Amino acid sequence: MNLAHSSSSTDGDLEALVERFFRERFSTDNPIITEAVKRMLCAGGKRLRPRVTLLAAAACGGNPVDHLHLAAYMELIHVATLIHDDVVDNAQTRRGVNATAVDYGNRVSVLAGDYLFAWIFKNVTLNYPHPVPHVLSATLAEICDGEVLQLQALGNLDLPLETYVEIARKKTASLFAASAQCGAIMGGGSAIDIGALHEFGEALGIAFQMKDDLLDMTADERSLGKPAANDLVERKTTIPLIAALASGDGDFRAQVRSFYEERGNDAIPSVVLGIEREGGLRATRSQIALFVERAKQALEPIAPGPAKRELAQLTDALLY
Repeated sequence: MNLAHSSSSTDGDLEALVERFFRERFSTDNPIITEAVKRMLCAGGKRLRPRVTLLAAAACGGNPVDHLHLAAYMELIHVATLIHDDVVDNAQTRRGVNATAVDYGNRVSVLAGDYLFAWIFKNVTLNYPHPVPHVLSATLAEICDGEVLQLQALGNLDLPLETYVEIARKKTASLFAASAQCGAIMGGGSAIDIGALHEFGEALGIAFQMKDDLLDMTADERSLGKPAANDLVERKTTIPLIAALASGDGDFRAQVRSFYEERGNDAIPSVVLGIEREGGLRATRSQIALFVERAKQALEPIAPGPAKRELAQLTDALLY
């Protein structure tokens, strides 16, 4: 079905197609790695990146069913980064199940992530024309650079908002941008369409990271699929804290400084309350709304239709 001209909502159909693809068709040459990756996939996830890929292709006049492999690669890149992240962060859970490293060990997990990256790029370079392989290889470099920048920013209570946004752009938004861009390329989009959808994906990804940081402060472990307030446990400086420090007084900064310098986590509830009291959560919601609006404005050159509408709806969902 050509979503660009369909009058019915198809986002749920796309999600079902992606899930069926993973369930029935995903396999690598290494059974241990296939098992580890399928276990992560079965644990769930929003599948936003493949949905963005398929909707971008549809918005440019393509048939999304023709691009399920490409959409799956976007999610698998994300899965590989999560496997590595859990090793780096010594995480115990992911999406409500044991982190890969818990069940398979750090060495197998690192090798599984490496293998998955290599397997993806082997298939992409074999099956997709320029510039798709270049876009994805450049994106992987951006993701790694963003992760390093985030590690360097640990415990930095003077981290500027602009630097936080740059980290979010690289480590999270770059894959959203690539998902939209590659979908547009393979969907036959014009240069204007491809550029617009790249810009859309980047703004969406930054808003998504901000929402993730907000939920870390406000949601419970069951809904998150990982421990709540984990960013504070890891001494990350995320946007709710940056905003609260910008508006808070010296006493609040001293409280946070003391917490970040101590090993224990008993003070986390009081730090979270302080972030809310100093307006950090409210300011984060305002920033999310700003990037949501940027994402929707980026869609303006795209021809009207169900796929464009569903991309906007994905973005609006971050406001709630």
